[in-house]
Amino acid sequence: MFDIGFSELMVIGVVALLVLGPERLPKVARTVGHLMGRLQRYVADVKSDINREMQIEELKRLQEDARKTAMELESSMRQQVSTLEHQVQDSLQTVNAAVADLENSIHPPEGAAGAQAVQTAQADQADHQGKLLDAASLQLDQQLAAAEAQAPVHQPVDLSSAPMQAPMAAPAAPAPSVAPSEGKV
Repeated sequence: MFDIGFSELMVIGVVALLVLGPERLPKVARTVGHLMGRLQRYVADVKSDINREMQIEELKRLQEDARKTAMELESSMRQQVSTLEHQVQDSLQTVNAAVADLENSIHPPEGAAGAQAVQTAQADQADHQGKLLDAASLQLDQQLAAAEAQAPVHQPVDLSSAPMQAPMAAPAAPAPSVAPSEGKV
């Protein structure tokens, strides 16, 4: 705090002893000690207040920087959202136009040209269905031929000449019965 050395303090102590005397020197020294303590506390309080104010100013500056950054981020996000909204609206308009074109192609237009367009569409559809039926019947014929080639050859069994057997006991559950052929010649 003050640049006072030990030798200078000795000189001040000797002068105080001569001026004040040995009786009042301890009271004056105690009072000076209390005043010096108060002065040091006051200086420490002023330093802490200055430091606190500097920290508050720094925090305010940081807060202002954060607020500016947040505002910039918000504005950029609003721009991006706006851009996305425009893109979605453009896409919706494109989809709506495509749906309208599809509806126009499905629903026949009115007038003589519309009737001719409907007849042409029906003829094309019938021709397409005929081709699908031809292809399906050809595929079915091929599958039947393949199944016949893989199946073993069965010889017909004549049930009319086979002897009938009498049932031995009544079954617990009704069994499916085979009726003999009724057509005798």
